[in-house]
Amino acid sequence: MGLRLRATALMRFGAALLGALALVPSAHAAEHIKIGLLRVPASGPLYVAVDKGYFAAEGLDPELVYFESGPPVPTGVVSGDLDFGAGALIGAFYNLAGQGALRIIGALAREMPGFQGQGYLVNQRLYQAGFTSLKQFAGHSLAVTAIALASVRLVVTQSLSNAIAAVETGQTDTTVISMTAAIPPILQRGEVKLLGWVGDETPWQYGAVFTASRTADTRADLVERFLRAYHKATKDYHDAFTGPDGRRSDGPTAPAILDILAKYTGQSAANVKFSVTYSDADARLDIKDVRHQIEWYRAQGLIKGEVDGSKIIDARYVRNLSP
Repeated sequence: MGLRLRATALMRFGAALLGALALVPSAHAAEHIKIGLLRVPASGPLYVAVDKGYFAAEGLDPELVYFESGPPVPTGVVSGDLDFGAGALIGAFYNLAGQGALRIIGALAREMPGFQGQGYLVNQRLYQAGFTSLKQFAGHSLAVTAIALASVRLVVTQSLSNAIAAVETGQTDTTVISMTAAIPPILQRGEVKLLGWVGDETPWQYGAVFTASRTADTRADLVERFLRAYHKATKDYHDAFTGPDGRRSDGPTAPAILDILAKYTGQSAANVKFSVTYSDADARLDIKDVRHQIEWYRAQGLIKGEVDGSKIIDARYVRNLSP
């Protein structure tokens, strides 16, 4: 009888303990994060990290927040509306980073020969009239989303889709633009002509992943978990599309990765295949080129005040492309 009572008491205690534990929130609940980016193939490694569960494996619940142009992304990170950002290294980014508000933590896409990250597009009427060379850009109107240059007449369009439409309709003569998956059908219809690829003409560090300085300084565990997931995805992405010589060469895993890119860009895999950009396998940043960009933006009057590259590139997290 005593044994039976003790067994019953033990069972009741165990049930009560389980009930109490059920009321305690799990210490391993996924942490919700918001990642700002453009819906372009250049953001591919992030799509892969989400789709393959790499973020989830690090205890993160990612939400991709899409924008039509680059400047709102760093602004959203600084304001705290976004936890991380990914996009082109543009004047808006450098101005905020120069004020101490942003830190680069890894590389995104890089313009490389053989890859189709950004293209030079021209209105078909001008192409038929003889505008068939990159040397002929000077003196023409150029659709851009945010910046200014002296040798061309700029038309600011605020978004990638508006820039494409401006060239299609003849509102502008040309544009230099990230190759969204929507562009191949336009080229097939002959409404615009492709003059060439930026990566073939001027390789450079196109983009980066970044976070707010306060996050980099006070939430190292979050940043490191984000990067562990991201680095796994950059390797998958790189290996799918890059040969041993560093040029475009689709491997056995390319179809699966193309399906992921198609899913997140909302386009067909065939269209996305036309727009694949280069990603370093280890998300290494071309630090030398980033410093060169800062000097160029300063020379164009697009950066206000001093911007110290060594301060905006967070050495605790960034992997350097150069030895």
